[in-house]
Amino acid sequence: MMYVLALIAIVAIAVLCWKAFGPGRPISAPGPARRRVMGPDDDPEFLWRITHQQKRTDGDPESTEH
Repeated sequence: MMYVLALIAIVAIAVLCWKAFGPGRPISAPGPARRRVMGPDDDPEFLWRITHQQKRTDGDPESTEH
C-alpha cells in the first residue's frame, strides 16, 4: 500500500513540474493585459459612419434628417 501512495505522489509531482516547466511555458511572465487592436472593419462607429455616408450619397431622404 505504501508503494501505491508513493507512486501517486511521484506522478502528481511530475505532472506539476511538467505544467510549471514544460515546453508550453511562456518565456517571460505575462505583463499587463493588452488592449486588442481594433481594425476599422470591427469598429461599430466606423461602420455606422460608412453606412450613413453611403445612404447620403445614394440620395436616401431618411439619412438627411440630421
